[in-house]
Amino acid sequence: MSTPTKETSAPAAPAKPSTAHRVLTGIGVQNSSLIITLIALVILLSVLNENFFRTNNLLLIGSAITIMGLLALVQTLVIVLGALDISVGSMAGLASVVSAMVFTSTGNSEAGILAAVGVGILCGLVNGMIIIFGRVNPVVATLAMLATYKGIAQVISDGKAQGYTGGDDLFIFLAKGSVLGLPSLVWVFLIVAALLHFLLKYTDIGRNVYAIGGNDTAARLAGININRYIIGVYALVGVVAAIAGVLITARTGSGQPTSGSEGLELQAVTGAALGGTMLKGGRGSIISTVLAVIILGVLDNGMSGLGINPFWQNVAHGALLVIAVVLQQLRSGERRVGLPE
Repeated sequence: MSTPTKETSAPAAPAKPSTAHRVLTGIGVQNSSLIITLIALVILLSVLNENFFRTNNLLLIGSAITIMGLLALVQTLVIVLGALDISVGSMAGLASVVSAMVFTSTGNSEAGILAAVGVGILCGLVNGMIIIFGRVNPVVATLAMLATYKGIAQVISDGKAQGYTGGDDLFIFLAKGSVLGLPSLVWVFLIVAALLHFLLKYTDIGRNVYAIGGNDTAARLAGININRYIIGVYALVGVVAAIAGVLITARTGSGQPTSGSEGLELQAVTGAALGGTMLKGGRGSIISTVLAVIILGVLDNGMSGLGINPFWQNVAHGALLVIAVVLQQLRSGERRVGLPE
């Protein structure tokens, strides 16, 4: 007599994720939310302003975000490291003055640009050394240097715009030129963004920057020279701030000690934070910052196109920074200051 055998069924194969799910996973939750926000904002402004989608206006947005965007990119890098640089706007202003003054005295635009970059590197090195050897909190150190660099720019320029670069071919190309239909300013922003993205995502340097920002003690025990990275990152911030300063000179036709760089610090931090860069370090993405900068540019352009008082742009930037930081705190699950557990 044969005994009945139990039929065994093969385990069900796991369901394959949908195409939409795979796309969202590849893009990332943060980038997806930024893209959705950008699309919604563009649709809204297109309805409210029939001129919004004109080619000239879109190119204007791209040119307008370049200087703020460059500073937001390097602010992302320094925040990922676990620090902050409040002096980026003042460095850009000082570099702008130096580029114009050297150009005026030599008649050589390349000399003016190189001098500006040299000043930016020096400022970045000074910031890094104050933080390391003075053992000063990065916020306090760079806040002090914000006033210092601003004062130096005002002293050497007597508080006035310096030189005239509107007749030089290189400065004209930077300000008004285009390549493949895109303004030169936009190309500068995209090239710097691509280089910083590659540095952070695909090199040992980038991985070590994330490690230091995530847990500096563990990074030190792993043999990472933290002081060297602080110096290097702040020097790189100085280089990009100097490039932003040169673009200020190109756009305005003269070196601007303060008017072209006022408030760029807040905009840079807002762009980085809105892009999801954790202000306590260890987490951030250049691509997310690029999307956040575009959102800020679209918002500013939309407010201007609707005839809204431009001073409200500062209010909007401040509000967005608060919202971004609050969302970061909620996601982290940390105890809120002054409230019970």
